[in-house]
Amino acid sequence: MKKFFILLLLMVNVQWSMVNGQGFTAHVGTVPDAYNFWFHAPAPVADFEGNAVIENGKQSEMHYPLLIFLHGRSLCGRDLAKVKRYGAIDAVARGRSIDCYIMAPQNPGGSWNPHKIMRIVDWASKHYNVDTTRIYVYGMSLGGYGTIDLAATYPDRIAAAMALCGGGSVKDLSGLSRLPLWIVHGTADNRVPVSASDRVVEAIRATGDDSRLIYTRMPGVDHGRPARIFYMGQTYDWLFSHSLRDPNREVNRDFVITNEMLSSAYQDLGRNFQPDYDE
Repeated sequence: MKKFFILLLLMVNVQWSMVNGQGFTAHVGTVPDAYNFWFHAPAPVADFEGNAVIENGKQSEMHYPLLIFLHGRSLCGRDLAKVKRYGAIDAVARGRSIDCYIMAPQNPGGSWNPHKIMRIVDWASKHYNVDTTRIYVYGMSLGGYGTIDLAATYPDRIAAAMALCGGGSVKDLSGLSRLPLWIVHGTADNRVPVSASDRVVEAIRATGDDSRLIYTRMPGVDHGRPARIFYMGQTYDWLFSHSLRDPNREVNRDFVITNEMLSSAYQDLGRNFQPDYDE
């Protein structure tokens, strides 16, 4: 009986499990007063015998960027498996190479809380060799709101952000003028109106400095189509081209997103598929 209760306790407090063979681990209750989340770490540096090298209590690795993916309302709840439906985890599973740490929290419901997100970022920085000058966030719909709110609250910790078909919930959006930010929204969005992003852009311009803003307002594009951006290689090229060390934190304007590019977003993955995105 004692062994049974010990086994049950271990099952209840499981904090990780593998998914899709892609090196993602599921963390439940790992960080107090924070979200449950998926986490992916690049392969650690190994010695000549294939053993991970340990230095100062951490696996010796290159310092990698950290990418935070914030999902939309349809993936809210307490079933972490739902977060695999689209976005960063699905993109990796389908063959997109994203050479960084990836964190995909699950929101149980309501608005994303920037402080809860940052608690799990701090956990990652404590346990892994995260390059803290290269922390990025992207998300869509409710996750677009979460992206804006996190970037506005912690502009000096987020190297760059990309918000798709969202808006902003926090009262003070002035911090958004201090970091590279790419906002994408379709004018035919019937779930989150494009005016929600317009208001964020207006708040940034009201600071007198919109030099780090890119706003792609896409005529005729609906709510779900921007999900294709998660599968495009240039999305990650753009994000990772920024660092907190950049002089004046200038935005990289060498990239564009067009409707035609969204149509071919999956071609280099060598598969014909449609992400299971609904909102």
